[in-house]
Amino acid sequence: MKEFEIGVVGAGYVGLATGASLAYLGNRVTLMDKDAQRIAALKRGELPIFEPGLGEVLAKCSKRLNFTVDLDPVVQAAEVLFVAVGTPMAEDGSVDLSDISEVARGIGRTLSGRDRPLVVVNKSTVPVGSGDYISMLIQEGTEESGGGEANFQVVSNPEFLREGSALYDSLYPDRIVIGADSRQAIEVMRELYRPVVEQSFATELDPRPKNAVPLLVTDLASAEMIKYASNAFLATKISFINEIANICELTGADARSVAQGIGLDARIGSRFLNAGIGWGGSCFPKDVAALRAISAEYGYEAIMLPAVAEVNERQHKRVIEKLQQELHTLRGKRVALLGLSFKPNTDDLREAPSLKIASKLDGCGARVVGYDPVAGKAAGRAVPELVIVHDPYEAIEGAHAAVLITEWQELKEIDLKRAGSLMQEPRLLVDGRNVYDPRKVRDSGMLYRGFGRE
Repeated sequence: MKEFEIGVVGAGYVGLATGASLAYLGNRVTLMDKDAQRIAALKRGELPIFEPGLGEVLAKCSKRLNFTVDLDPVVQAAEVLFVAVGTPMAEDGSVDLSDISEVARGIGRTLSGRDRPLVVVNKSTVPVGSGDYISMLIQEGTEESGGGEANFQVVSNPEFLREGSALYDSLYPDRIVIGADSRQAIEVMRELYRPVVEQSFATELDPRPKNAVPLLVTDLASAEMIKYASNAFLATKISFINEIANICELTGADARSVAQGIGLDARIGSRFLNAGIGWGGSCFPKDVAALRAISAEYGYEAIMLPAVAEVNERQHKRVIEKLQQELHTLRGKRVALLGLSFKPNTDDLREAPSLKIASKLDGCGARVVGYDPVAGKAAGRAVPELVIVHDPYEAIEGAHAAVLITEWQELKEIDLKRAGSLMQEPRLLVDGRNVYDPRKVRDSGMLYRGFGRE
């Protein structure tokens, strides 16, 4: 297998997972980020994010990994340069491309003194057509620094990583998508990903043999659209089952049984059919909004996408409604929020339902106490009215109600009898992820309210 010289621009979730997995496969990788404190921490072996297994892999591959704040030497040395910088949502729902534009021009300025070809791989989630936009900016950067025609090709290689299992998803993906116009660039990417595609290696993450991974080669625009379409569809699937769960509550049907029944249909599948509080995180909210903005740019009004977002927002309000139904007034009541990150096994609070629910509860006059294994301090900074404690039972003690927000394993396995004994009447447990057995909750002396469950 060829050993590549890899550069990765951006040391966030995607950049770190991409760099660590490529180093693990035997490549030499340099991670660049303009955040000097982040790079200094990485050099000391300190992780800026919580991601299971990442620290161990970075330590194991330390001889093949470098960290820097300087873009120029990374561009000069790399055969393949991954761009994994943030593309946050602007106020109007469109994508803010300022960081990626800055990087593209910087690449171009450095390329003016380089003869070898460079494959620039965009990992950032960007609007359709951004591949050509990035190419234009790189060439402009080269010309600004006095160079001629730059020797590079741009590839779209969207990421489908799940926070909390980013390393596993990097090494054992469902598929690899490569969008490019250059045959030479496609062949470079095929060779780079050959061990992943062939699954001819074993890792501590999963020693079991795997089937070959599908590698889809398409044009730039289609690869960029695949990323948005994937996330929008998954968000739609969650909002759909939440809509069904709300109807189940009215009709007496059980949403879990309904989800199981429809999930057995091979055309539908069982994944992402868990009713509850709804989705959050860095991808679904901004990608649904971005796809709406892209549609509007072309004069097309998307109908389903606004509904997907509206149903999700309604689920947060449903939590408040369930609390009010049992507590009546929330003023002066203590409510415990169990789990604060947007999903388990990550410290990411971006668009986390917990923050919105905490703010709504505070606005209703409730005393809100929260616990999370890793995201507590950050949540307290985001919502100053949220009292952060360091133990789930401390959060529950004296609470009139508790709400499971994030299904961390330790919270799924909580001692229900102990929890019930610590609470005040009416001892309400709102199961925001439908993980508890309602009978066991009731046997523990608590009231149970799930989503779409009797």
